[in-house]
Amino acid sequence: MEFRIAADELKKALYRAQGIVERKTTMPILANVLVTAGKGGITVTAFDLDIGIVSEHPAEVTKPGALTLSAKYALDIVNNLPEATLTVRKLPNNYAEITSGSAHFKIVGMAPEEYPRLPREENAPLVRVPGATLLEMIKKTQFAISTDETRYVLNGVLFEPREGGRVRMVATDGHRLALVERPLEGNFKLKSGVIVPRKGLFELKRLLDEAPEAQCSLGFAENSALFKKEGLTMVMRLIDGSFPEYQRVIPKEGEKVVTLPRAAFTDGLKRISLLSADKSNAVRVSLGENKLTITSSNPDLGEAKDELPVAWRGAPLTIGFNARYLMDVLSVTDTDEVTLELGDEHSPGVLHGPGDRSYTAVVMPMRV
Repeated sequence: MEFRIAADELKKALYRAQGIVERKTTMPILANVLVTAGKGGITVTAFDLDIGIVSEHPAEVTKPGALTLSAKYALDIVNNLPEATLTVRKLPNNYAEITSGSAHFKIVGMAPEEYPRLPREENAPLVRVPGATLLEMIKKTQFAISTDETRYVLNGVLFEPREGGRVRMVATDGHRLALVERPLEGNFKLKSGVIVPRKGLFELKRLLDEAPEAQCSLGFAENSALFKKEGLTMVMRLIDGSFPEYQRVIPKEGEKVVTLPRAAFTDGLKRISLLSADKSNAVRVSLGENKLTITSSNPDLGEAKDELPVAWRGAPLTIGFNARYLMDVLSVTDTDEVTLELGDEHSPGVLHGPGDRSYTAVVMPMRV
């Protein structure tokens, strides 16, 4: 096997693989990528038994064949080559030779026949989706995914088709919830929602970030999701289980509703949380006549206070929140203003755009 390729092309393929390959694994070959050379160029495959990417790249192939390379060391080498092109040649005993100008590397590989096969997903009906819309939905929910491995059904995002050609994505970790609903025309042929795992979702986000406006397709089979765009295929196993009934967590319209300038609210939370307790990021949000006050106190550091003018009158309310949870929501909200709905000191706070609940976040209160 032998081929010549632009360094930038191989770098792109190896960069895509970095988040997928498993470096600490009982199967050492999963730290490698499978490189297959054929008539049209090369394909580079990364697979961790749950998520797989096949990336296609133009190359001048002298001898077709296949080999495996360490994803990490191959990328390090390609990043430091002296010229814009390189030649890869397979040597006996699964060694690979990489040459570029005066640089010459000989690295250990493994038998390509041992590389695990990706599941076939011909059954997945693909639906064309706008990459920018899918990327927006991921960004607006990813921060609320649980990292608690004991609650595995929360370790991903619910992808749920709705009526009228719309799709809803929901994530929750038990302390907060993020829900976004957008139009995605097409029949995904799903009887109910599916749970896309956290790692797969983050890798999908990376691929969409490369070119958000590129045409792409998404489909689902029995227990897998399939994503395609030009020159690239991604497959991932879905989380097997039932997502909790999230609708019960979302309160109806709160008794106390105020609209705040998003940037000023974000800045206030940042400032006041500087003196909050280290891990909890706890702040008090107090609603009084025509003002919202944010305070924090830490016996080791001191106290902080900031005020924002708001159009509101009624009985005063003080409620505790994790400031970081609020800031996570505000950082992905597109509107200049944000509506905050509150019930009482034991009820969750609800954030959404003024008059628009297509993106809604729920943050549970905390004792401060």
